Amino acid sequence: MIALLRRDLLLAVRAGGGFGLGLAFFLILCVLVPFGVGPAPATLAKIAPGILWVGALLACLLSLDRIFQLDAEDGTLDLLATSPLPLEGSASVKALAHWLTTGLPLTLAAAPLGLLLNLPAQATPWLVAGLALGTPALSVIGTFGAALTVGLKRGGLLISLLVLPLYMPTLLFGAEAARRGAEGLDATTPLFLMAGITAGTIALMPFASAAALRMNLR
Repeated sequence: MIALLRRDLLLAVRAGGGFGLGLAFFLILCVLVPFGVGPAPATLAKIAPGILWVGALLACLLSLDRIFQLDAEDGTLDLLATSPLPLEGSASVKALAHWLTTGLPLTLAAAPLGLLLNLPAQATPWLVAGLALGTPALSVIGTFGAALTVGLKRGGLLISLLVLPLYMPTLLFGAEAARRGAEGLDATTPLFLMAGITAGTIALMPFASAAALRMNLR
């Protein structure tokens, strides 16, 4: 599993579909929003939590089609299916690699990029905590979507359509936690709910991803 994780991390960096692409999109979004809605600090502070969460979610979508695509093209996926490591373990490693190259950098970049949107200082810890709890769920759910479309060419749009409804609870609770933090309210309830969603997806989604892979490899 460690060798597979190391390989996926190297491929993500070398192929250009990892943290660089997601961070670039996140930065561009945060820079363009003030030009689109105006530089009024009150307006930016009000929409900042939602914009940052939507940006992180869309940045995660950019590299989902690459989770299994390269493996399917070079035959590695067939080798993984016949290796001693169960497909559930392979799917979990793929999700972890996606989070390390996409979700984790976005979480670390959220605080400085929040300054561009005049995010209140008291909301920053809640935003970072929400992204730390929620982005693993985005990667795990995205891995399931990538497994469903692994045999399709240009399946990026289809993946987005499949996983976006599953992303909505994480987005809603994450943005709500940041909004409550910005208003000085207690945001532990949405964070606990989001943590429960993440724990559930980590426990169940690898089995669904493995089933989808076996179906596509038949």
